[in-house]
This record gives sequence, C-alpha cells and structure tokens, in this order.
Amino acid sequence: VRVLFFCTGNSFGDTIQPWFPEKHDSDGENVTLSCNYSLTSGTNANIQWYRQYPGAKPEFLLLVTEYFSKSEPELRLYSEATKEIKRVDLVIFSAAVSDSALYYLLIGLIK
Repeated sequence: VRVLFFCTGNSFGDTIQPWFPEKHDSDGENVTLSCNYSLTSGTNANIQWYRQYPGAKPEFLLLVTEYFSKSEPELRLYSEATKEIKRVDLVIFSAAVSDSALYYLLIGLIK
C-alpha cells in the first residue's frame, strides 16, 4: 500500500508539516498519517481530510476539530486532533491497495 500525504492551510503564516510525506505499508496494516501544525490566528482548528485518486477530483472524507474526533467505519477511517501538541492524525484501518492515493489536510480557523 502506497499513500502520499500533503498538508495545506488556508491562512498566511500557518505552518503545517507532515511527519512523512509518503508512507509504504503492507496490505492489511493500519496506516497513520500525522501532521503537526501551528496557526497564527484563530482559537480552534477546523480540520478537513480529502483523498484524491490519480486523474480524479479530491473527495471529502471527514471533518474534525481540536475538540471532537471523527470516525467513518464504512471508510475504515478515524481522525483526531490534539490541541496541546498541535497534531492531527488520520488512521486508515486495514489499509488495502485501493487506499493508495494522495491525502490532503486542509485546516481552517474557527474564531
């Protein structure tokens, strides 16, 4: 399973950094995509995950905040943000070859 990972923010001065820009894991293993962030303004992060397959448009997966995690059992996904250390994780459970894609993280601000 090959997963490409890209993080982006929507405010000038934000710092968003993936732990690993690319992950390679065995079929059936759980894959965790992690990203650290630092926001210059706002009080809470609104975090949106997207997935894009080659030649296709990005598709929205789920939304989390620094106070609420989200699980999508049908998609085998779970995401949680940790405000204290400014980190967000996306877990793909039992990753399969069909999960090989580019994953986007978009962080907005809630004031």
